[in-house]
Amino acid sequence: MRILILGGTVFLGRHLVHAAQERGHTLTLFNRGQRNPDLFPELERLTGDRDGGLDILDRREWDAVIDTCGYFPRVVRQSAEKLANSVRRYVFISSISAYAHFREPYTAENAPLATTNEPDATKVTGENYGGLKALCEQAVEENLPGRALIIRPGYIVGRYDPSDRFTHWVFRARTGGDILVPGDATMQVEYIDVRDLAEWTIRLVEQEETGVFNACGPQTPLTLGTLLETCQALSPLPSRLRYVAPEFMKAQDVSPDSLNIWWIGEEDADFKYISYMDCRKAQASGLTYRSLEETVKDTMEWDSSRPEDLERRFGIPREREEELLRLWDAQGGA
Repeated sequence: MRILILGGTVFLGRHLVHAAQERGHTLTLFNRGQRNPDLFPELERLTGDRDGGLDILDRREWDAVIDTCGYFPRVVRQSAEKLANSVRRYVFISSISAYAHFREPYTAENAPLATTNEPDATKVTGENYGGLKALCEQAVEENLPGRALIIRPGYIVGRYDPSDRFTHWVFRARTGGDILVPGDATMQVEYIDVRDLAEWTIRLVEQEETGVFNACGPQTPLTLGTLLETCQALSPLPSRLRYVAPEFMKAQDVSPDSLNIWWIGEEDADFKYISYMDCRKAQASGLTYRSLEETVKDTMEWDSSRPEDLERRFGIPREREEELLRLWDAQGGA
């Protein structure tokens, strides 16, 4: 198949390229050429800006386009309109944040969607992100009715993840010592390995699938404690998990979700069951999951290849972590 990928050189897009190559597809990448421009020299590269710079896509045809980087409805509408007569299938990578809330467990694909009073926003915030994603989905479906595939992942993790949200725990286990953990070991967590998501997405393209799919994992319920203990077991250095009350963190002017991405559901009723997604439809369509051990091992291998003094996008400085643990102990913490 001939597949056009909008993006393709950072995280999920990069893994989609690998998955599609392994299955023998012909790929074209369209992006601004600003991030990892030297990747995939063997592929056709079209350089342009999806906001007003799509003319390079004119008079071309592909079997499918995979949009990995759509955040603003106005911009996504441009590519959907431009490609409506050039592709058989438009695959839009959305987010479970497109749902209005997670007040009940096992949110399914037909649950109410988020809204926003900033449909023309030019900056993504925590308040408008979900509503913007929902409007992006709508733009795709309106321009390619019956030909849209909408995928709503949860936290995507693994090699090349620029967010550092999951990688933080792998990094801390790898570097050893006492590890500050806001929350409770029994907290349920969800994630999806980027390779599982990419490979399944390409299979859906091959099957010419349409509709909406949640995409979270793992296969069976997972606790934060099990995840962190797995990171410890695969680390070359010893470490100790130090669970700290979120209230203590807030008293020290540190948001618990600056370390624990799953903690938000513990405080906000709208997010209480964000780690309890209904993914039966995706699993029935062929979504499979690598083991936690494999995900952690691969992420750790990649993370260890990065500079030790790298400025990370998630977490707090080690010195601050140690300071907080001293304060916790001084106040009688466990």
